[in-house]
Amino acid sequence: MAEIELSILSKQCLTRRIPSEWTLTTEIVTWEEARNEKKAKIRWNFTVDDARKVFKEYYPTSLTC
Repeated sequence: MAEIELSILSKQCLTRRIPSEWTLTTEIVTWEEARNEKKAKIRWNFTVDDARKVFKEYYPTSLTC
C-alpha cells in the first residue's frame, strides 16, 4: 500500500523540480490532507485466489496441523 501511495504522490505532486525542502514538505502535506479529506481508497486487483497461485508456499489452500 505504501508503494502505491508513493507512486500516486509522485505522479500527482512531484512532476516538476521543487526548489527547496520547505516547499517539498508543504506540497506533500497539502497533497496528503486533500487525499485524506477525499478519503481516497486503493482498489485491489490482486485477489486471495491470485495470492494463492503466486505465493503457494505462503497461502495454503487447506490447513493441515
